[in-house]
Amino acid sequence: MTDVIRLLTRAQKLLRTTTDAAMQEHGVRIGQNLVLEVLWDTDGLTPGDLATRLDVATPTVVNTAARMEAAGLLERRRDPDDRRLVRLYLTPKARAAEAPIAEARREIAARALAAVTPAELSHLESALTKIVTALSPPPPPPRSPSRSPLPSR
Repeated sequence: MTDVIRLLTRAQKLLRTTTDAAMQEHGVRIGQNLVLEVLWDTDGLTPGDLATRLDVATPTVVNTAARMEAAGLLERRRDPDDRRLVRLYLTPKARAAEAPIAEARREIAARALAAVTPAELSHLESALTKIVTALSPPPPPPRSPSRSPLPSR
């Protein structure tokens, strides 16, 4: 079984290195492409909403967004209806990178999966899904109905 873990680790490292090199050609760091993909679909999310969609911690998104803002990919704006909230919006530079990044990802997938048959791909997806499920933390318990701290009058 350790050979499988070793192969998964090696494949992940190679995919990460290849993807990072491809993303850098478009002024994007690995991980930032995932933020962009969500915002290309739904621009103007809060960092918390984005973190939930990416299944990462909110501080991770906040730090990534700060770097992306410095790179000219995002801008942070206060929510007009709730000034406590910050929303993340794509810049024209980020919008222009959508098609080239999508093409780069297609090329990486084609290269990585060139020798994999459709049946093998189906088994791989099934196995990886099971691994992710087995290693993911359990969902939080349901919240009990909140009680008002103030007595009713």
